[in-house]
Amino acid sequence: MCFGVRDALGAAEQVAVRRPATILGQLVHNEAVRKRLADLGAREGKLRDSHAATRDVIVTAHGAADRDRQRWREAGFRVTDTTCPLVRKAHTALASLVAEGCQPVVVGKKGHVEVQGLTGDFPGAHVVLSPEDVASLPFAGKFGVVAQTTQPIERVTALVELIRGRHPRAQVIFRDTVCQPTKARQRALDELARRSDLVLVVGGAESNNSWQLVEKARRRGARAERISSAADLRVDWLRGVETVGVTAGTSTLERCVQQVLARLERLGGQRVAAPAAVAPEQDIIRGRAAGVRG
Repeated sequence: MCFGVRDALGAAEQVAVRRPATILGQLVHNEAVRKRLADLGAREGKLRDSHAATRDVIVTAHGAADRDRQRWREAGFRVTDTTCPLVRKAHTALASLVAEGCQPVVVGKKGHVEVQGLTGDFPGAHVVLSPEDVASLPFAGKFGVVAQTTQPIERVTALVELIRGRHPRAQVIFRDTVCQPTKARQRALDELARRSDLVLVVGGAESNNSWQLVEKARRRGARAERISSAADLRVDWLRGVETVGVTAGTSTLERCVQQVLARLERLGGQRVAAPAAVAPEQDIIRGRAAGVRG
């Protein structure tokens, strides 16, 4: 779990144990975290709503537009802001580009809550995630580009170059806002995928960074599956597999990862030290396929 998510969870728990609170969305995209907060009595609402059943409301780690944050405060609610500092950095970068006279562009997934927060204060911002999106960008003399913090940096830089190529007379200013935890996991995944027959990514079904890890492992030639918990692990995935690499999204609880590793060991695997090129949070399990039993 990255520091931004860990701090957000800690802040939300502190509020929830003291008084009734409503989280304005999913604190992070992870089912186990949602259950943990629900068990403490925290409710879930919607950022765009105008009312909550509790006086305390919590802005999620994905952030929000300043106008939404202010709207809740002006309505008399007590706002706890758990926005990840690296998401806040992306907001600051985009605002400074707009102040410099740039047409704002966000490389990210349309409709994702982080992207909605980034563009919420700038209705004229464009969101791109593919060459087709770049092709539809209207001309501007000056583009200011930032990225959703969990996007693969290779995709982001490729799209920035496409913008430059399509608008050679425009000035294109790119501020790299992809977060370091995402970059570290993406780099480590290259080695993990190379050494593994199967890569398991432990992460929520709506976690963008978890799906990015799955996609990258597959592009590197490894079989890859996303699971939310050890209960999602299918034994038939392991048949014919010698080595399993395990990694996790940035919002995954450590106990969920350990439960997956423990189940793999019960199925006949043996945990071995990860190679130096692999990040500490990633593990490798080796076992004989013939010894895998349900």
